Amino acid sequence: MGLPMSDPSAWATAMNNLGMAPMGMTGQPLLPDFDPALGMMTGIPPINPMMPGLGIVPPPIPPDMPAVKEIIHCKSCTLFPPNPHLPPPATRERPPGCKTVFVGGLPENGTEQIIMEVFEQCGEVIAIRKSKKNFCHIRFAEEFMVDKALYLSGYRIRLGSSTDKKDTGRLHVDFAQARDDLYEWECKQRMLAREERHRRRLAEERFRPPSPPPVVHYSDHECSVVAEKLKDDTKFSEAIQTLLTWIERGEVNRRTANNFYSMIQSANSHIRRLVNEKAAHEKEMEEAKEKFKLALSGILVQFEQIVAVYHSASKQKAWDHFTKAQRKNISVWCKQAEEIRNIHNDELMGIRREEEMEMSDEEIEDPAEMKETEESALVSQVEALKEENDSLRWQLDAYRNEVELLKQEQGKASRDEDTTKEQQMKLLQQALQGMQKHLLKVQEEYKKREAELEKVKEDKLKIETLLENLKEQQSMADEEDKEGDVAECQGNESSTSRVCACSQEKECPVEKTLSNSPVRSEREVLLVGIISTFLHVHPFGASIEYICSYLQRLDSKICTAEVEVLMTRLQNTFRQELSGVGASLEKRWKFCGFDGLKMT
Repeated sequence: MGLPMSDPSAWATAMNNLGMAPMGMTGQPLLPDFDPALGMMTGIPPINPMMPGLGIVPPPIPPDMPAVKEIIHCKSCTLFPPNPHLPPPATRERPPGCKTVFVGGLPENGTEQIIMEVFEQCGEVIAIRKSKKNFCHIRFAEEFMVDKALYLSGYRIRLGSSTDKKDTGRLHVDFAQARDDLYEWECKQRMLAREERHRRRLAEERFRPPSPPPVVHYSDHECSVVAEKLKDDTKFSEAIQTLLTWIERGEVNRRTANNFYSMIQSANSHIRRLVNEKAAHEKEMEEAKEKFKLALSGILVQFEQIVAVYHSASKQKAWDHFTKAQRKNISVWCKQAEEIRNIHNDELMGIRREEEMEMSDEEIEDPAEMKETEESALVSQVEALKEENDSLRWQLDAYRNEVELLKQEQGKASRDEDTTKEQQMKLLQQALQGMQKHLLKVQEEYKKREAELEKVKEDKLKIETLLENLKEQQSMADEEDKEGDVAECQGNESSTSRVCACSQEKECPVEKTLSNSPVRSEREVLLVGIISTFLHVHPFGASIEYICSYLQRLDSKICTAEVEVLMTRLQNTFRQELSGVGASLEKRWKFCGFDGLKMT
């Protein structure tokens, strides 16, 4: 039999399969309740792993007991189990969704009917593809049926009772890869993924916050309802959201402008309520701060008293009467109380310091802001005029809308109301004319202020550039004066005084012009002063191109012809001389203001 004699269970199973009473080596029955008529134990039907309703994989077998397969009887063939001590047959890796098996080692005389008879016990067979080379492919309806078919791998098959080689064979069952199985498995996976996405979407929708209710469309009734809600503090947020949606949708037109204006006015009045509410909360916060300060000061007083008690107890009069443990506890308590007192004291001092800083910030103004007050005043006036201009324009549009509505209603109304409407029209027209006049005045004043502001900015820039240039020239002149004589120093001082006088005249709002003077504007006065200083630094003279290149650094709009005309006009101040011979002949301008002053 090929079974060890020391294994009574395996020996009993083998004898039971042969229909004999299981007997031990000593002749005693191994199973006392064996029925020889049935060839099995009493009350238990013969167990076949291929019986319908049973799993193909038998119950787990202990590791010390070899797995025993039994003989399977079919109508046309018989299947004999392999040797249990041989290793299990090798199989390939299972493809995903495998429902097809490869069956090799079939008898040469085996037919599809015999194959169907053997493997239909594993489950419903969909198709059998048999080859001429003793193998076939079998496709089952479900995946678990493949596991039952693999159980038959290793069995020896014999057709009928023949012992011919063509009627025998050893079955080899293995997984097979089929496109239909893979396609069905992918379809199933996609279906599972869709179901998972659907479940996830349902879970997300369950936890998603509800969407806000839709905003109603504009109508006269809804407008009146929203106007009432705007006056109610509890419903203001809902009403203001509806108003915002209407305005963004473009519901404002000439017919509904007055209704929207009244709702906007109600929203503006809500600002006062909010400001009052903020002031009340600030007052409550200040009161809470005061209460906190008072409570903290009271706690500090009590801490001081407790610390004083500890210090008095630490004196020698009372300290000598305490034990060592009591003294240690008193000293520890004293340190803890002092630390807590110091923390609370620092907190109170920090609160007072913050209050003092707030008071100082309110009283002291930034010196940098004091310098900018003059310019910011004009800017604030211009902005105020702009706001006033816009408000007047909006009022004018509102009056125009009212006039047009009155005109439309005038044609529909009866003749009895014509007189009153004409009076209203006249009053509105008069008010409209007055508003238009006031608007024109405001616009003119706005333009004047703007022009003044631009002029002040330009003057300021020119003065700053002039002062920078004068400072540079003064520094250069001082270096030259150290090496020069006293007469040149006096001339330099007189020229710089003239330039300063010119700058002072530039800052003055009243322009002083002399009809007989060759200098015709303040700009020419500035040019004369700068050129004089430049030529005084260059006592040997300079060409007109050199002078203009220096001036164009200060102002790029200056041209050579303008400078040359100005210098030729002032003959007592500037003199042109020729230097060099032949091709090196050069015209140079020199400063002769001091000589001209002596002549005059």
